[in-house]
Amino acid sequence: MKESLVRENRILSALLEVSKVLSSSFDLEKNLFRTMHVLGDFLEMERGSVFLLDYDTKELRIVAAHGLTRDQIEKGKYKIGEGIVGRALERGSPMIIPDVGEEPLFLNKTGSRMKRRGISFLCVPIKFKGESIGVLSADKIFTDKAIMIDEDVRVLEVVASIIAQYVILWKHFKESEQERENLKLELKGKYSLPNIIGNSDKMQEVFEAVHRVADSKATVLLYGESGTGKELIAKAIHYRSPRSKGPFVKFNCASIPEGLLESELFGHEKGAFTGAITARKGRFELASGGTILLDEIGDLPLTLQPKILRVLQEKEFERVGGEKTVKVDVRLIAATSRNLEELVLRGNFREDLYYRLNVVPIFMPALRERKEDILPLTEHFLNRFNGENKKNVSISPKALKILSGYSWPGNVRELENTVERLVVMSNGKIIEPTDLPINLKAHSSKEILNKESLRSGIEEMERSSILHALQETGWIQAKAARILGITPRQIGYKMKKYEITPTPSV
Repeated sequence: MKESLVRENRILSALLEVSKVLSSSFDLEKNLFRTMHVLGDFLEMERGSVFLLDYDTKELRIVAAHGLTRDQIEKGKYKIGEGIVGRALERGSPMIIPDVGEEPLFLNKTGSRMKRRGISFLCVPIKFKGESIGVLSADKIFTDKAIMIDEDVRVLEVVASIIAQYVILWKHFKESEQERENLKLELKGKYSLPNIIGNSDKMQEVFEAVHRVADSKATVLLYGESGTGKELIAKAIHYRSPRSKGPFVKFNCASIPEGLLESELFGHEKGAFTGAITARKGRFELASGGTILLDEIGDLPLTLQPKILRVLQEKEFERVGGEKTVKVDVRLIAATSRNLEELVLRGNFREDLYYRLNVVPIFMPALRERKEDILPLTEHFLNRFNGENKKNVSISPKALKILSGYSWPGNVRELENTVERLVVMSNGKIIEPTDLPINLKAHSSKEILNKESLRSGIEEMERSSILHALQETGWIQAKAARILGITPRQIGYKMKKYEITPTPSV
């Protein structure tokens, strides 16, 4: 009675531990391996294996085992209906071999049972909703007590049921993970833009914003440092919009003297000013039916801002020197490298125009914020300029490392110009660190110097501490070592390293 109670407790403990192991994570092989060890420890199994059915090969293979070597596990493969394991799966019911030495159907493919006498082999299918998805097997020392074998089979069936639930959950988890990865790849493909390289998460956010805003009529405000690709993004919005067949007109508000800006943007009538010998259309009229990009909108003079606001709200304006109202159908995209909110607070930019422009803001990340894009951009520019210059130049890994570590204050434009210069000026086939522009080499040297300075400073502190401790203890190395918390051997090594010698007594 007492022996039976102890065994019952061991079985319950084993089942509880198996449940804990299988609910700890979705690491299939690791958790099934731990499960087999639990069964080995609690139920005194000599060996045990979990076989799962590979639906592609229609073959059972061991995914976790207790008491088998890696080589033996690799050999443990059965076709459906082959051997005891294959038959248990095929029939969907337990198979018990009281003594494997007397059973010709027992194949011992793993070769783990050199002495086949005195071993019972228990095999139960792992089933989910009536379908066999695998097999759980166990070796036990042979016993004449049939009731013990029956009890072991019942325990294995319970464990097999728990394993079945876990395996199905694991499959659903892996499918969800794969689906998520596929969606990420699909989105990356969906939100990629021709002629714009950007695999980083920050650029994927920009691409997504472009796809979302392109079909709308909303005004877009592009924020970003010079050279981040604002014009490329503006063009992408235009060419993905219903206005793609219309004109795309770019105008830089900082490139024209203030006195000429109004005429450039809105045109002028004949005789409007000295030199105006004919009427001329401005950029807004030229962009009608399409898109206009006003770059560096933060440099637009206050005197012109009301006229821009009117175009945005009313879609109309008058040419310089004219009275006739001109109607235009144009989408405005503005770009700036300045902080418009600060300009508004200073009174240098109209608040109402700012809010009218800032309908859909898109922030262009600096190249230093998306360093994973530096190498693909470099490769892209390298291929382009090799083709243009009929060369076949490559960049060495050391030089690429310097390019990747540089902060690129001029962003993509600076990188593009650098690669073009390297290709054009290269004498050999491979660009080495010595071929890089002086600013990149200086940056790399500064990093090395900083590391060397840090190492030198640490060593100087260490030398000073050791010297002070030795002087305090009268140059008794053992005492100095205790003060410093190191061994006498270590202090001897440090003294030799820093060339510290006892000061001669006077």
